[in-house]
Amino acid sequence: MAMRKRLGMITPSSNSVLEPVTSAVLAGTSGVTAHFSRFRVTEIALDAAALSQFDASVMLPAADLLADAKVDAIAWNGTSASWLGIQRDMSLCEAIKARTGVPATTSTLACIDAARALQARRIGLVSPYTDDVQRRIGHVWAEAGIAPHTERHLGLRDNFSFGEVEPRVIAGMIHAVAAEGADAVVILCTNLDGAGLAASLERELDIAVLDSVAVTLWRTLSLAGGDINTLSEWGRIFRTAPVIR
Repeated sequence: MAMRKRLGMITPSSNSVLEPVTSAVLAGTSGVTAHFSRFRVTEIALDAAALSQFDASVMLPAADLLADAKVDAIAWNGTSASWLGIQRDMSLCEAIKARTGVPATTSTLACIDAARALQARRIGLVSPYTDDVQRRIGHVWAEAGIAPHTERHLGLRDNFSFGEVEPRVIAGMIHAVAAEGADAVVILCTNLDGAGLAASLERELDIAVLDSVAVTLWRTLSLAGGDINTLSEWGRIFRTAPVIR
């Protein structure tokens, strides 16, 4: 029992992918469990109503509930800082740690850390988002020192609809950015069902494929002091140590 790791995941309410995918990745791992707490998120857009969904005042109570389960690390398992600004997630992590005593990370911070850890130079950004959100993401990531080399997006706004995108569509976008010279692909959305594609496409295309759900798990497990190598069959990121400790 001393080696058990409990991972807390703050989850968008309309997300139907990250919980089953996280559970599937952990299925063969002894002593690591994931626990989920939701708050309301229904759409991704840049208008005031959509942006207000991610106010810390509605996210922190979800962290409080996870802390009741004595989790070893907490992740905001969503990518909102990719269009709101990286500082939003840094401040959120600081607030979670101050409030609960539990170290925290986020999907956006994890994806950026993964790209740095793999020393990727030409990121292909794949998402379900609308044109304006995708443009904003490009600017935010560039400010973080990782300007996307190429991208594909689906133009969707409704968060539930992201989880209905078929894996073959996601694979097609990955192939497209790989053909344009990407040396790593980031599937930037925790409600896209791409984690199961990563390992096989990495072998086929000889590039890193960084799915947001898998990468969030990678970073959270590392933060909790767990062994990321036990999940290596899910992609090369699980054979790579994080840059940020």
